[in-house]
Amino acid sequence: MNIYELRQKIGQEVIDYNTLMSVLNHYSHPRGKISVWLKSGELIRVKKGLYIFGPKASQGPASLEVLANLIYGPSAISLHYALNYHGLIPERVHTVTSITNKRNRQFNTPLGEFTYHYLNSEKYAIGIDLLETANKTHFLIATPEKALCDLITLETKNISFHSGRDVGHFLFDDLRIDDDEFRKLDKNQMIEIANAYHNVRLRQFMTHYLKWIQHNA
Repeated sequence: MNIYELRQKIGQEVIDYNTLMSVLNHYSHPRGKISVWLKSGELIRVKKGLYIFGPKASQGPASLEVLANLIYGPSAISLHYALNYHGLIPERVHTVTSITNKRNRQFNTPLGEFTYHYLNSEKYAIGIDLLETANKTHFLIATPEKALCDLITLETKNISFHSGRDVGHFLFDDLRIDDDEFRKLDKNQMIEIANAYHNVRLRQFMTHYLKWIQHNA
């Protein structure tokens, strides 16, 4: 079997080890065949047990979002990467940021860095959507509201929100959030998330955020 025949059988860009072994079950030494493909660059190991096709057989770039869910899970895209994905922040985010109800992890892969931030199961489960890629694969991602709440909860430990000015500075100076997209956020969902998270900074933020949107409506 060559790499093109494997690509035809697999039918997708991302392959796990069990699928590979199943397809190669007629080989007496399937691991040796995998090693040959890895050495030639026809297969690329993302992490132990997870692979993508190299340039020869690839039919397009693998979805970083799908990979993020598979590299470590259960997990869902969130924080800066999700805010950029949803169009709230302009800068391209090079690290794929996710939340998980398992411990914090970081993976450096041939496709870039993937980080995972712990939230307990109750917080993790709120505000996650299942989206579909152009290739009909699926991935979990936080809603814009949850991504912002996760960012405030997990990555603003040196920031305090004592006024609407603090909120505005954080959103529009630090994050450079798009004003039009920001105004589309569902404040009721943000209130629900804040009530479930029991986080002091997030409650401070919500207090002044709600006042700010009333004043700037």
